[in-house]
Amino acid sequence: MAKAWGPEAVAEAFRYATRWFQVYVEELNALNVYPVPDGDTGTNMLHTLEAARRELDLADTSRMDQVARALAYGSLLGARGNSGVILSQILRGFAEALKGKRALDGSLLRRALRMGAESGYKAVMRPVEGTILTVARAAGEGARGEALEEVLETALEAAREALERTPELLPVLRQAGVVDAGGAGYVRLLEGMRGYALGLPLPERPKVERYAQTAFATEEFGYCTEFLMEGVEVPVERIREAVAPFGDSLLVVGAEGYVKGHIHTDDPDGLLATVARFGRVVRTKVEDMTQQHTEILSTFGLLAEEVPPTGLVAVALGHGLARAFRSLGARVVAGGQTQNPSVEDLLAAIRSVPNPKVILLPNNPNVFLAATEAAKLAREAGKEVHVLKTRTLGQGLAAAVRYTPEALPEELLPEMEEAMAGAVTLEVTWASRDAEVEGLKVLKDRPIGLLDRRLVLVGETPEEVVEGLVRMAREGKEVLTLFLGPNTPQEKAQGVAQKFPELAVEILPGGPDLYAYLGVLE
Repeated sequence: MAKAWGPEAVAEAFRYATRWFQVYVEELNALNVYPVPDGDTGTNMLHTLEAARRELDLADTSRMDQVARALAYGSLLGARGNSGVILSQILRGFAEALKGKRALDGSLLRRALRMGAESGYKAVMRPVEGTILTVARAAGEGARGEALEEVLETALEAAREALERTPELLPVLRQAGVVDAGGAGYVRLLEGMRGYALGLPLPERPKVERYAQTAFATEEFGYCTEFLMEGVEVPVERIREAVAPFGDSLLVVGAEGYVKGHIHTDDPDGLLATVARFGRVVRTKVEDMTQQHTEILSTFGLLAEEVPPTGLVAVALGHGLARAFRSLGARVVAGGQTQNPSVEDLLAAIRSVPNPKVILLPNNPNVFLAATEAAKLAREAGKEVHVLKTRTLGQGLAAAVRYTPEALPEELLPEMEEAMAGAVTLEVTWASRDAEVEGLKVLKDRPIGLLDRRLVLVGETPEEVVEGLVRMAREGKEVLTLFLGPNTPQEKAQGVAQKFPELAVEILPGGPDLYAYLGVLE
């Protein structure tokens, strides 16, 4: 039996536990009914763990303080969803116990498990029993022994017992006939750490035969809204108080100058505008939980007797763009510039649509290869997939306007290709470094403008740049749609729109993070 793990062993234990957890992601998604039945708890917790693992890969794992920082910092920045943010705070408390220590022995592991649970409870404004919090607390309280294996075994036993009791504490779990998905995820994480300690092989992926979300009828669930800010100089409590009236499942936490927030709300745009007053918003995620639940039901054929022949899958970055694609009938995969989705992400989306034929819009040349591979795998499984190589979000939106699920791909594709050819995409962002590109001198942090992904303008303000882009590309166009970045005020966009009375201009929130504007001219 191991008496203690040094920092490198602690890092490797978490890496292995993440791989173990990954085996059970779909099983956890299938359990997810609380706080809403949107089926993404396993995915969100895995993203959180993988973010911590990536940070561990960059850290000096010969030092325990660096391992602790990687667990806390990485999981915070990568936390997704209600369960993911809570998990990040559990890991933060666990990491706090490691600071100043040379090795993790049984005594310290017991303390770290307790501190993790305490940190999770503190992060939640209104803690709910019967969730991951209950299971984490039981693990910390139930951990016994001195050897690491014994501590993990007793903690795991206590966690499993608490997990089995979760339906007694949460009526929605009892109604669906399942245990809590977040709590089950925490159990799988402990199993992975124990598996590393005992040298166990990774388990086989379980077959999922039932999704608990199908026990609930379609209703309005609101938007799962997240934000990550930097440069925040006010206490986290002040931000928490400012966003509390917007909804529930509220979590606002901070570390190392960053603040991460999660809330379920009916007004994501108002929420993001509010938090933008406290610092620079560098990342957002807004997911329509009603749409997620509806997609799960449609996957199992529970919404319609007859499925039309053609489905649409689109890659999009920014909640406003995702909403636009969804309104046109597309299943949306989150991703785009700097955040390319994986083959697995695209394949899962293709499989999730009930239609026998699918058109896939990658909307970025960096996604073409993954899209081609996903389509190939889907075809091998019997699904007909066509990749329309849209290079920009503007091309993708123009193509999606021509989509109708009742038509066959051979009818749709020529029309969609014609539409994408007539669209121009305008992007305004900030230079990440000094450079000279095609004769343009670019200075770091200055606004830059791209036409169909080609750098053509540098300016003093984002408004100056977007105005210049419109003037360069407006000939023969009638409609301009402007999606605003999270830090762009509506009134500034309206000022730009007023300069082009000949265009029908629509201004929408929810452009890609780190962009001031994304525009489409048609």
